[in-house]
Amino acid sequence: MSWDAEFTHHFDRCADSMRFTAFLLCGNHHEAEDVVQSAFLKFYLAGPKPAQGGGLDAYLRQIVVRTFLAERRRVRWKREKLTDVMPEVPAAGSLSEDRLVVWKALSAVPAKQRATLVLRYWHDLGVEETAAALGCSVGTVKSNTSRGLKALRQRLGPEFGDLWQEVSRGA
Repeated sequence: MSWDAEFTHHFDRCADSMRFTAFLLCGNHHEAEDVVQSAFLKFYLAGPKPAQGGGLDAYLRQIVVRTFLAERRRVRWKREKLTDVMPEVPAAGSLSEDRLVVWKALSAVPAKQRATLVLRYWHDLGVEETAAALGCSVGTVKSNTSRGLKALRQRLGPEFGDLWQEVSRGA
């Protein structure tokens, strides 16, 4: 199979999953779409060599997370701006109210901690896998997980308890 055909097949199979991962990281659909587009471009330009080792989903997820983090570093000064347009909200009925509350709280967690939480709890990766995806040490993953969960709990308040873990497991 040619690289173009293999890439197209992989794109068709996992684009929605990568968009959702990027949405969890970014907090809005437009930025998530930009991150995924950049990630797939990097993936395509890398060529078939990474594909030979297998684990394409993990490799692509790693590119998505690293693209998100690089974008956050590049535009650190860029923060939420006030506009006269209402923020984007998922379609009514597609998400529970609890999920919306958790996702809003998650968007307030610092980028590296958010990436760690998404990989650990949404994608159910272990500490070592998360460290490999983020290009950091196991200790960094553990501290980012701890700090991220603490920030999320503070943002959600005591009435939501461990709702993040329930939401991330699809409960």
